[in-house]
Amino acid sequence: MSGGEKQKEPGALKEEGNTLFKAGDMQGAACCYTKALKLTDSQADSAVLYRNRSACYLKLEEYSKAEADASKALDTDPGDVKARFRRAQAYQKLGRLDQAFLDAQRCAQLEPKTRAFQDLLRQLGTQIQQKSAQLNSTDARVQQMFSVLLDSSAKDSDRQKAAQNLVVLSRDEGGAEQIFRNDGVKLIQKLLLSRQEDVVLSALRTLVGLCTGHQSRTMAIVNELGMDQLCAVMGSGASTVSLAACHLLQVMFEALTEGMKREIRGKDEAILPEPSKELRSMLRHLLEMMPAPNVSGPGRDSAINLLVKQVPRKSLKNPDNSLALWVIDQGLKKILQVAGTVAELSEGPSLTENTHMSCSVLLSKLYDDLKSDKERENFNKLCEDYVQEHFRRPGLDAKLRAIQTVSVLLQGPSDVGNVTLEMSGMMDAVISLCGSEDVTHQQVAVEALIHAAGKAKRASFITANGVALLKDLYKKSENDRIRVRALVGLCKLGSAGGTDFSMKQFAEGSTLKLAKQCRKWLCNESLPPTSRRWSVEGLAYLTFDADVKEDLVEDKSALLAMFDLAKSEDKTVLFAVGSTLVNCTNSYDVEKPDPQMVELAKYAKQHVPEEHPKDAPSFVEKRLVKLLEAGVVSALVCMVKQESPALTEACREFIARVFLALVERQEDRGAVVAQGGGKALIPLATDNTNVGKVKAAQALAKIAITSNPEIAFPGERIYEVVRPFVNLLKLECTSLQNFEALMALTNLAGISERLRQKIIKEKALPKIEGYMFEENELVRAAATECMCNLVLTAEVQKLFLASGNDRLKLLVLYCGEEDERLRKAAAGTLAMLTAEQPELCTRIPGTTTHWLEIFQALLLSEISDLRHRGVVIVQNIMQAEKGLAETLMESEALEILTVLAKGGEGTADPVAKVAQNCLDKALEYGIIRSREDRLEKSKGTEP
Repeated sequence: MSGGEKQKEPGALKEEGNTLFKAGDMQGAACCYTKALKLTDSQADSAVLYRNRSACYLKLEEYSKAEADASKALDTDPGDVKARFRRAQAYQKLGRLDQAFLDAQRCAQLEPKTRAFQDLLRQLGTQIQQKSAQLNSTDARVQQMFSVLLDSSAKDSDRQKAAQNLVVLSRDEGGAEQIFRNDGVKLIQKLLLSRQEDVVLSALRTLVGLCTGHQSRTMAIVNELGMDQLCAVMGSGASTVSLAACHLLQVMFEALTEGMKREIRGKDEAILPEPSKELRSMLRHLLEMMPAPNVSGPGRDSAINLLVKQVPRKSLKNPDNSLALWVIDQGLKKILQVAGTVAELSEGPSLTENTHMSCSVLLSKLYDDLKSDKERENFNKLCEDYVQEHFRRPGLDAKLRAIQTVSVLLQGPSDVGNVTLEMSGMMDAVISLCGSEDVTHQQVAVEALIHAAGKAKRASFITANGVALLKDLYKKSENDRIRVRALVGLCKLGSAGGTDFSMKQFAEGSTLKLAKQCRKWLCNESLPPTSRRWSVEGLAYLTFDADVKEDLVEDKSALLAMFDLAKSEDKTVLFAVGSTLVNCTNSYDVEKPDPQMVELAKYAKQHVPEEHPKDAPSFVEKRLVKLLEAGVVSALVCMVKQESPALTEACREFIARVFLALVERQEDRGAVVAQGGGKALIPLATDNTNVGKVKAAQALAKIAITSNPEIAFPGERIYEVVRPFVNLLKLECTSLQNFEALMALTNLAGISERLRQKIIKEKALPKIEGYMFEENELVRAAATECMCNLVLTAEVQKLFLASGNDRLKLLVLYCGEEDERLRKAAAGTLAMLTAEQPELCTRIPGTTTHWLEIFQALLLSEISDLRHRGVVIVQNIMQAEKGLAETLMESEALEILTVLAKGGEGTADPVAKVAQNCLDKALEYGIIRSREDRLEKSKGTEP
């Protein structure tokens, strides 16, 4: 390639970008400019490319990027008035009004006659005055609020009102800045020392407002308040205060980590130091809370929850797992100390029912975040050393701590749990302690045995050695706490065949007896919640059996008891409830074996899985109705709201699966939405396993297809469902999922311009166009219907106007297809396009030589909708150009329109009215004569 050709390449990319920009494809244009920037060596060319890309980012509402690109263009050419104007617009959108004003002022000086510059200058002047007046009045209000809050003699009602006002003010950017600049942090520090819970809560909520999305303020607040005070508040006994402090720390973490990703941190332009020092300080304090004796159980759970959310990488594509390695190095032993605490023993930190499960989740997340065998070996060794150190110590308490730690590891990183279980003497100690007369000792050992039973390495050993022991405990123990746990162990071992009807471990009917006992304990309110939770755990295993499913849904009191537990403070029950419901609704994935392979397997005398007769669709449908009647939706909604590590991704997937099963029948969808199901599904579609996201998005799509989306997803919620629908437009999704997503997007696109813009912004347009070529007729028609609603947007119309594409041709050809639904969608799209963009009418004859036949066929259709769309297209073509009208009138269209214009007898026919308009237009052009003219000519002139 010659040097001249090499220089030409960035220029060609720039031209391509300009064309895409004019056609309204901002994303494509920005991509072309980015490629050109990588190839060009010329500073002047780079400046133009940065300026152009800045314009794209403004349109895409990515204002920080728009400002950065405009600044780069100005670094090369400070006199570039277009770049300066774009930077002023970006500054305005970012709320940096003073800088926007300076840029706009410079633009007006350089080109005083340009009206756009003068308009922006006036706009900014007004905004700056308003902000100044607002800040001056806010200053006095802030001082007054703090004086009321700090005055112990003030009335409670006055203090309450001041607290509420302060929180509201902090949520506004201007108000937050005023609080911050008026020594607000020091005053809030005093409020945090108050003994009144509502005052402390308002202080925490005000800090949330100050920190949200603002890195520089957050760093200052962390340094000024100190983590000791915030952790002390979170570790206090009051659970409401503890949760509020946890939420504040979560907001602080997000502000610091999000700020690191942005080029400019905070709303001001100052270059700030990296916040890693503050982040490490916050994490170190959380780790120190783990074993601290003065921290409450809920406070400790909050600290674990924050570590779960903040330490592991959000995406495994990010290669940096240094935070997880640092936490393992600094705090793994502290986490294991909590994991090994047995609440009933005198020593150790205070726990809640959720602490052990939360530790399991944290350990699992840390282990999954490791990248190499060396890192995993180090994690294994640290855990082994900790367990061994306690197991080898003299005295039973230390051994119980070791066994409890193994239990927690088996529920978390099970590979590590298995390694510790294999340690010399560990399994023997577990079996031996199962027979202890001390209930606490027995309980710890039985739970360890149950968790070990689920792991493949140990399941066969326990089946051989543990079944007799568990049966003995179940039958002979006088303590229900032990009996229920022994029962779960038996359930777990008895469900090894899963849903395979022919692979049951126990004798016929024994699973039903076990399930009956589980339901009995579940309904026994005199039992402690933890023991009742174990009975749900048992049902989670036993409901693989369809007979058990049938019995459970018939037992309304057991269902209500299970749903009450799902709504309780004990979050560890969530997984078991989710698992039970997935089994009852058959919403697990079942691979149907190939019939030929089944025959071959039978011939070879190999095992063939068999489905239980009561797992047939008719039985499943009845079970779904019973669950809905018992209030399953409100239980699921409560489960989704839980801010707990126990609500794992696997648990969220279970809930999404159950919701999808519940909305399968159209008549049930209204009830699911009315009880909050629509709202609960949105977070499940964004924060879940990949499978869970798809299931939740499909459930949302089913709701959006048959319900009014504005009622099902009121307010801003309707915009949140767009992305989940677009995520279903993938090749790995099924045709049904593609179809339902397209149907849902069609409904949304018909509601408002803002929703259409949201769909375009989520990059759905190329995907929808791709599905217009799909072999599946339903999917192809649904994509065309979606396009029919999207063409109401000027941006989409420009795509059809752009030269060098076959979009218009495709629509014309689809108007002549046999599939009625596709013809209606294509004709509807074409009718709207030709009305909005008459220029397209002139291009229609160039799309296909059969265009006249296609439109005549529409006019002659027996389906009134097709006739109506056809006659509107013809009207638009005739109005666009006289030459086209002549072509139409010279064909059979004239005769057809004449017949259509007569309409049906005694009915208002919209087709007749439009057909008459076409004939009137032909008359106006002088292409045809009126009936009177023809009669006049035939009679001759009378004397």
